[in-house]
Amino acid sequence: MARDHKPSLRRARIAAVSAATLALGATALAEIPVSAAGKPKGHDVSSHQKNVDWQKAKSKGARFVYVKATESHTYRNPYYSQQYNGARNAGIIRGAYHFALPNKSSGKTQAQYFVRNGGSWKADGWTLPPALDIEFNPYSSKTCHGMSKTKMISWIRSFSSEVKRLTGRRPVIYTNTNWWKKCTGNSAAFANHALWLARYSSSAGTLPAGWQYWTFWQYDNSGSLPGDQNLFNGSTTALRKFARG
Repeated sequence: MARDHKPSLRRARIAAVSAATLALGATALAEIPVSAAGKPKGHDVSSHQKNVDWQKAKSKGARFVYVKATESHTYRNPYYSQQYNGARNAGIIRGAYHFALPNKSSGKTQAQYFVRNGGSWKADGWTLPPALDIEFNPYSSKTCHGMSKTKMISWIRSFSSEVKRLTGRRPVIYTNTNWWKKCTGNSAAFANHALWLARYSSSAGTLPAGWQYWTFWQYDNSGSLPGDQNLFNGSTTALRKFARG
């Protein structure tokens, strides 16, 4: 996932991204996987992409985008407004995501910070449900943020419950199968949440436990659209219905 790490942490970020790429399952791709051809294209962005040319992104096929809003309970993407509002103004369905650091504060605290700083939702057909990015820790060698499987499940449940209470929607969960198995014990407790799968390969592969299909698939970290490349598992009409709730 595109993130907004501080320059002093650049070396740690590169190491974490390298490890994450291997765990995601393989080599980055140059084009849409054949198995998913014809599905609506999208992407996700953070402060790395700065001020995005949204009309250009739309002309290249972007139908949706997730914009990083927050990280932990202290960071907000300084480009959030340009990215989130700019996408909407260009006619692109957009949503906000939160990059979780479970070792920093509770799920409830981070959910509240997220919703206050961009992670809201409304049933207008243009707003995707809030998303939780839960994955490798880029600041530490502790893959699971130093938490046990039981505590990690409890943290995710706390975050989800608070987002649902504040917005009316369960968060989409962004993760990958390897991390999910290692850090939650391959829990099936969140099967009623939409899955945003991260796997850089020609196929989505094995899904985390409980999920029968992916809703979004991040299949590459670069391509024709700014940021990471994603697909929606359905038609454009279904995408709008999903946004509307």
